[in-house]
Amino acid sequence: MATSKQLTGIESCQCRKGRIQRNHIACAILVWFRLKDLAYRTGQTIYQIKHGLLSNYLVQQLKRPAVPMFIA
Repeated sequence: MATSKQLTGIESCQCRKGRIQRNHIACAILVWFRLKDLAYRTGQTIYQIKHGLLSNYLVQQLKRPAVPMFIA
């Protein structure tokens, strides 16, 4: 399950409470299943799907940043 860790961030949870850790793992697993489904439906790999999502987000933020980087 190393791939799911790399793609969903399961191992990056820094929460101390068990319930929050379980919620994080459950959300990560839901993301994994959704990525697998999208990859299957589009004929792409999970890595291509994730890269496309991050690439689209980066382009959007470069065009219209959600957090301004200058003081007006």
